[in-house]
Amino acid sequence: MPLNPQNLSEGAIGDFLYAGGLELRADRLHGLSDLLVTDTDRLTAIGDEGILLDARLILDEAGRLVGVTDARLTPLTGEDGMPLPGRAEADAEGLTQLPSGDRLVSFERRHRIWLYPAAGGPPRQAPAPEVSFPPNAGMEALAADPEAGADAYVVGAEQTGDTWRCRLSSTQCIKGPSVDKLEEFGLVAMTRLPGMQTAYLLRAFDAVRGNRITLKILRSTTLVARMDMAPPMTIDNFEGLAAVPRTDGRVRFYLISDDNGSASQRTLLLAFDWRPRS
Repeated sequence: MPLNPQNLSEGAIGDFLYAGGLELRADRLHGLSDLLVTDTDRLTAIGDEGILLDARLILDEAGRLVGVTDARLTPLTGEDGMPLPGRAEADAEGLTQLPSGDRLVSFERRHRIWLYPAAGGPPRQAPAPEVSFPPNAGMEALAADPEAGADAYVVGAEQTGDTWRCRLSSTQCIKGPSVDKLEEFGLVAMTRLPGMQTAYLLRAFDAVRGNRITLKILRSTTLVARMDMAPPMTIDNFEGLAAVPRTDGRVRFYLISDDNGSASQRTLLLAFDWRPRS
């Protein structure tokens, strides 16, 4: 996928260098909401219908994203070890991995966070903010927070942009800062970066302007970098964000979109490289 179908020579958005993009198509591959990329090329994503996608990214000699292979779709399982039944139980929105290898998944509709052990087996409940979220606008953003501790993670609310810091070793999540955003934008993903920085993915849609996203990198409340995307760029309902450090000092961001199971939307996977300023 080109960055801009109307200008094929366009290869960057400010400090963010476009590193390739794909449209993913497969039976049952719909509604992807968040992703992880580990070992530079192992992709894991979760979706609204309780699906789990595992695949390997194909990068060319220059490190650009050119394909996906070894893909496998399986259901997310519940505490009984069985596939999650129905949208109300299965609406997975946030995904992150702790230093232990354990993974956390946040869910909407029945709002909760589950820990899936690295060693396998059924998930168990993990601490979550004690907040009443709207049914379809809950804990969209979820990120491990290793600089705060091996069991620490942060949670972000889509509608308000409020955040909380949680720990497996504590029953209480502590209220953190709220993300500065325009009212029409929702906080849909975030990830921690080295040096106490955080990348936030914000999304908006209306029938006139279509899909729009903003990727903001902040150190505390100070804006470090920003990327905005809107038509005619290659864009859809982006909800997932992953960050991978590269050997040349850059950070590779992967963005994935949720097609909502609609024929008018796409599952896009785009890559951008950003070099932190010293």
